[in-house]
Amino acid sequence: MKKKSSLLTLALGVSLAVTGCSGGSTPSNTPANGNTPADSDKKADLKMIMQYSRFDANTDYTAKYIAEKTGYNITYDMLPAENADEKLNLMVANKESFDLMKLNAAQFYNLATAGALEPLDELIEAHGNHIKNAIKPESWNSATINDQIFALPETGAGVSIGEELVIRQDWMEELGLEMPTTTDELYDVLVAIRDAKKIVPLTGSNDTIYGDIAAAFGVLTEWKEVDGKLMHRAELPEMKDFIGYMNKLYTEGLLDTEMPINTAAKAIEKFSSGRAGVYKLAWWNAGNTINALNDNNPDAKVTPIPYLKNKDGEVQVGALANTSWFIAIPKSSKNKDDAMKLLNAKLEPETFKGMAIGEEGVHHEVKDGKYFPILPKFNDDLNNASSFMTAVDEVNYPTFWQARVRKDPTLQSYYEQFQANAEGVVVVDPMSTAPPIEAVSKNMLKLNKLLDDNVLKFIAGSEPLANYDQFLAQWHAEGGKDMVEAANEWFASK
Repeated sequence: MKKKSSLLTLALGVSLAVTGCSGGSTPSNTPANGNTPADSDKKADLKMIMQYSRFDANTDYTAKYIAEKTGYNITYDMLPAENADEKLNLMVANKESFDLMKLNAAQFYNLATAGALEPLDELIEAHGNHIKNAIKPESWNSATINDQIFALPETGAGVSIGEELVIRQDWMEELGLEMPTTTDELYDVLVAIRDAKKIVPLTGSNDTIYGDIAAAFGVLTEWKEVDGKLMHRAELPEMKDFIGYMNKLYTEGLLDTEMPINTAAKAIEKFSSGRAGVYKLAWWNAGNTINALNDNNPDAKVTPIPYLKNKDGEVQVGALANTSWFIAIPKSSKNKDDAMKLLNAKLEPETFKGMAIGEEGVHHEVKDGKYFPILPKFNDDLNNASSFMTAVDEVNYPTFWQARVRKDPTLQSYYEQFQANAEGVVVVDPMSTAPPIEAVSKNMLKLNKLLDDNVLKFIAGSEPLANYDQFLAQWHAEGGKDMVEAANEWFASK
């Protein structure tokens, strides 16, 4: 495949930096990993590049904890809030002195394919006993290119459900309505609320198009396996059924006509002020949303709508299990062994637990086998801990992480309700474990925006649904065809 000119420039810059850094050949007594024999018994000072955030990483509690537990002195530098990719590429091309990088997927793919990252297979084998125990075998796929590992995949807190439709339970009781279980029943409930309350009952924002309703029509995730092949949701025949249903809601005054332009904050304001009765709530917004609603109406009650049945009477909900970050070692690092030893030491079980939830009795406590934060100490010391993660204990971190949800009883309540409602019916996007794929990485953002913009037009009726196939041809022509072919090439090779 043809690489972008910027990548070629970067690769050339890296190549020149690597070959020209010593002014000649590498001395015969210096290992290729950059650690000299004289240094083998002492720990090198390391430098790590992090993503932008608004705190001083070098004075943070977690930074000091890591240094104490691992014995490594680490200097942290952050990418800027703007033009981060350009800055990163320039740092790599100029061979600035750093040993570890926390990268997003696009940054990882660009640097790995430009030859700027160190293959990690041998380093992991030599120094990665805790790493191999912490990271599940399937997670490595996302960080593997051409059969070589170029990063530690940081998978986050595992598969969980973030959003679910919620409804004004007090209105349901007032109107004698039953909880809907299908899209037809949801339609009837929305009609009843509209007629009784003289409002548009369902609100949402322009970034919450898909979800419970789409899932009931079979549009579960961005990618779906159909007869052994991958299809993007843009290609699914079920997409038309979903859009047709949403257009009906829109046309009949059941769906907020401002949804295509609503921000999340605006949609929350409409629901919390009583101008809507149904809303797709993210559990992390539950505190602000429910508190604002109760400030406006102390008697208001809200209940999640159980995930709706599809036409076959089954319930399914889609979820992602993507790698959140990629932890890489640049080829220009002079301390590759020490960098890997640090990554490994951070995943020693007790050290990692301390990074995640601190010290028992100081930062957290255990009740009925569950971890609860001790406030305000938990927030004061561990608020930025996730920024220092460089891969996680994939078995235990989802349990540790829930301590963060339990900082607020409202957040905890909605998080746990959403997970309970989804138990046993979660379908994970089949592309979740895919490595960065050039045709996908290059086209995904623009094609998803193209799709979402047009779906909103179809829902609002500004573009007739009869034109969907014409739109899909455009989507394929602008990179969708290449993206789907590349995704299926990877899927067939699994």
